[in-house]
Amino acid sequence: MDQGTATSLEDQLVQLAAARNLILSDAAFYPQIVLGVLPIIGAESRLELRRWGADFLAETFASPSLQEQQKQELSLQVLQTLKELLEIPAEDALVVKGVVQAAASIYPLVFRYIIVNPNDASTWENMAAIKSKILRMWDTATAGVRVCCIKFVQQVVLVQTPGLINDPRRPEQNETSLALVPRTHQLIPPPNLEAEASGLLDRLLNVFHENTSDAVLVNSTLNCLGLLIRSRPSIANRILSGILNFNPLKQANSPMTPKLKVLVKSMERTTRALLTNINKRNPTGPLAGRIQQYIERLLQSRTDIFDEGSRKRAAPSEPTDGLDNAKRARLGADVSTTPQFNHSIPPLPPGLTSVAQLYTLTSDQGLATFDVQQLPIDLVARITIPVLHRIDQVSLDQAINGLRSRYSSLSKQPPSNALKVAPPVNTAEDDDDDYEPDFQPTEDTEQVLNKLDNAPAEDSTLQDGVSLAPFKIPHPLPLSEEESEQASRGTMDRVFGLINVLDDTTFTKKAKSGINRLAASSYDREAWITVITRLATRAPAGLNGFDPVVKTEADTEVLYTKPTLSNGIRESLYLYVMEDFRRRIDIAIAWLNEEWYNDRVQSGQMPNASAQYELWALKVLDGIMPYLDAKDKILIRLLSEIPSISIQALERVKKLARDPERVGLAVNSIHYLILFRPPTREICIDALEDLYLNCEHPCPLLSLIQKSDIAVVGLDDDARNAAQKLLLKWRPHVIEKEASTNGTPEDTKSPAISPISAPAQAHSAIAAT
Repeated sequence: MDQGTATSLEDQLVQLAAARNLILSDAAFYPQIVLGVLPIIGAESRLELRRWGADFLAETFASPSLQEQQKQELSLQVLQTLKELLEIPAEDALVVKGVVQAAASIYPLVFRYIIVNPNDASTWENMAAIKSKILRMWDTATAGVRVCCIKFVQQVVLVQTPGLINDPRRPEQNETSLALVPRTHQLIPPPNLEAEASGLLDRLLNVFHENTSDAVLVNSTLNCLGLLIRSRPSIANRILSGILNFNPLKQANSPMTPKLKVLVKSMERTTRALLTNINKRNPTGPLAGRIQQYIERLLQSRTDIFDEGSRKRAAPSEPTDGLDNAKRARLGADVSTTPQFNHSIPPLPPGLTSVAQLYTLTSDQGLATFDVQQLPIDLVARITIPVLHRIDQVSLDQAINGLRSRYSSLSKQPPSNALKVAPPVNTAEDDDDDYEPDFQPTEDTEQVLNKLDNAPAEDSTLQDGVSLAPFKIPHPLPLSEEESEQASRGTMDRVFGLINVLDDTTFTKKAKSGINRLAASSYDREAWITVITRLATRAPAGLNGFDPVVKTEADTEVLYTKPTLSNGIRESLYLYVMEDFRRRIDIAIAWLNEEWYNDRVQSGQMPNASAQYELWALKVLDGIMPYLDAKDKILIRLLSEIPSISIQALERVKKLARDPERVGLAVNSIHYLILFRPPTREICIDALEDLYLNCEHPCPLLSLIQKSDIAVVGLDDDARNAAQKLLLKWRPHVIEKEASTNGTPEDTKSPAISPISAPAQAHSAIAAT
């Protein structure tokens, strides 16, 4: 090679490098650069140019910045060049690696193109020739080329195996697989391609049985199988079965050289990482349990083989007392069968004795000052139990007797005085205390003696010590009304918070002990509800006094109700029930039953006591009425389980009949009471009669409907008809009297319209005007 050729080659490589940098910065130049460098990197070019070209093509078709449509168009242009590079005899390994990598990226693109264009036979012939050449060199090429061939085979199996179809109406958005190929395709018949893919998969998995010593091929195969397992469920179990039958530690049975040790470790780590990721992605798969057992067995085998610490011989067990049983005992040896308590119990220190000093049986200062509370309780238990098992009876009796003697000596000592026990003040320690300044008293000796004679006598009790009187904590100050109310509300909030925490879905019914059972004895949700309802009803009974009667300016008597603790609990109960009245209707029923019982008891003891049941029952009804729908059974349950029903409660039920959608709910509720609550039957039938006779209510659209000349009978016909059906059974004379007074309904009424159709016709009439 002359100097001019070398210069020209270097210039070409510099220009090609500049072109690569250009497309890396802007992917829009890919088509121009690729088509421009194809004549330069052909089979007739220099080796350096072929190396650069093969690497450039592999990088181009693997780049994510190049769009799939552009890749497919360029793949058709480079097929001939790739085929020619592979057909060069004894081609350089770097060139072959680049060509095989480019072919692995191009194969799905060409396959999708052939699906849409079944008449382009030349393109598929070039791709088939490249595939045949790669498959022939798979077993004979160098290690680097074989790794690239494994990647190519992965793409072939992935494409020629049926995949998932996300949207059959848009095949361009589905992944490339055999499922997109028509059964009657001329160039790529699906049965032939699927059989070829199955054979290639067997050949790919055969590495686990034949070339287990080649760690490079095994690791490459394992890395390629992960994508096939995730993308192709039809062959996932087959691949997993092949991996689970592979033992990466099989070579560890031979003499372990450093190289073999590294190879075996790498295969084991790659296998374990692949199976671990598979289990993480699909922990409930059919082979998940088998995979987990395989991973655990692999870890145990790896520890047994490569962990040098586990191979060390265990320390010999030394005899703790006496002679070793494995050795021959020497004649005349003094062998003790049990440990002896050889040291004596030290005496107690002078002065006051603490509990720690009383139970300290050792003279070792380190053990005596050690804080056992620093140890965890489970560790102390593990240490204490074996130690207690090893203590013999003689040592234990000796320690108990020592403690008994200490107790006896302490009990015989007289009670010590605090002043006597206190250590004397050492005035000689501080040099500053020795300094006494000159002091000249302002009083003479006679005046000092007169003061001492007139001073009171010293208390004789101070000579023996200070006698302390028993200390009593002073009584707390009485709470004001505001403080008491605040504390009571805080208690109520805590109780309701506890009720919210208790989940009623986990409540299991327990066997009751009969009529004499105790309420609120299980500390569950029902018990706390009983407590709070009885606090509201029974606890303040007779303590609130009577409600005073005051006269207003209009001389009308009004009951003045002062806010009390019971009313606060009732208000909290009401709000708690209204938060979710469908799930908490049982609480409302239990509360109202308690209120009714308390009213009965109070009426016998205090005739002027105010009744609470009627007030709160009506309030609960008013609270739930706006939220009831036509199919709600809550109202029937409430009316059937509360102890008493008044006329005012039935008036609220009748108001539901104003809503055409809830007429059935109102009438069915009253009908239920008639059938199953005989004491309320008369007032319920009275309510039905009133509903039948006086069911017309003013409607805001009535004037507009009348202007539009629409035949109107009334918006309450449904309520009237429903009440009429029940009155025919219970009070037929009402129907007969109504018919005789007003005439036959069919004769006097216009053609009826439904409550839903009337507003619709009114709307159309308004729109017409």
